[in-house]
Amino acid sequence: MNNFKLHTPTRILFGKGAIVDLRDQIPQDARVLITYGGGSVKKTGVLAQVQEALKGLDVREFGGIEPNPSYETLMKAVQLVRDENITFLLAVGGGSVLDGTKFIAAAAQYTDGVDPWHILETGGTEIRSAIPMGSVLTLPATGSESNAGAVISRKTTGDKQAFHSSFVQPVFAVLDPVYTYTLPPRQVANGVVDAFVHTVEQYVTYPVNGKIQDRFAEGILLTLIEEGPKALQEPENYDVRANVMWAATQALNGLIWRWCSAGLGDAYAGP
Repeated sequence: MNNFKLHTPTRILFGKGAIVDLRDQIPQDARVLITYGGGSVKKTGVLAQVQEALKGLDVREFGGIEPNPSYETLMKAVQLVRDENITFLLAVGGGSVLDGTKFIAAAAQYTDGVDPWHILETGGTEIRSAIPMGSVLTLPATGSESNAGAVISRKTTGDKQAFHSSFVQPVFAVLDPVYTYTLPPRQVANGVVDAFVHTVEQYVTYPVNGKIQDRFAEGILLTLIEEGPKALQEPENYDVRANVMWAATQALNGLIWRWCSAGLGDAYAGP
């Protein structure tokens, strides 16, 4: 087994109605920016629940973070963060929103005069600080809610690169399986496959006799095989959705790959 360093500091708030504890996770004097993608969090009422939970705090919003979040869109949010002196970011959505928010968190405090794209060019190794962030997950798939990696695209050049930094590890993640009930079947299926593939990538890495992490990976894979089809057949089966959500979170939070290999080929690559 290889040497490893493991620290998974993200606080997980899991279960029905977990949103009620959201306010307690954010400093009372924080200037909060909620980030999200399209209109789904509005249609499903998740955004309204978040707004209600944060009532009384100084809150602003930034929507429109697209799948495969783009540097161009995110830089608009970075400017808003700087202009409004935002001190806490809250990502509401799936992996793309979380990845984008991680970039915003780092870019807003990046070295003066340096293009924040440098974060991607250096893989995040030169990040020295970031705005703290949390998340309310609506699409289990990439595990971004409890890891320190992100993938960002740049439309003008066609680039797509990853970065990793402990500075952008979410402080907490709200995981309510009920929020996944309204997901389209294709998104549910894609999420299960995404988590499965990420786990397989780690499981088949060059063997180093790491028995515990192998068994851990096998548990995730078996759970996804067993519960994935049920999630499509029984979209409002809480136990099924809960197991899928938890498996996806565990798939890429460091508990497997940090123990068994020096790194993965494309664990943080986008779809």
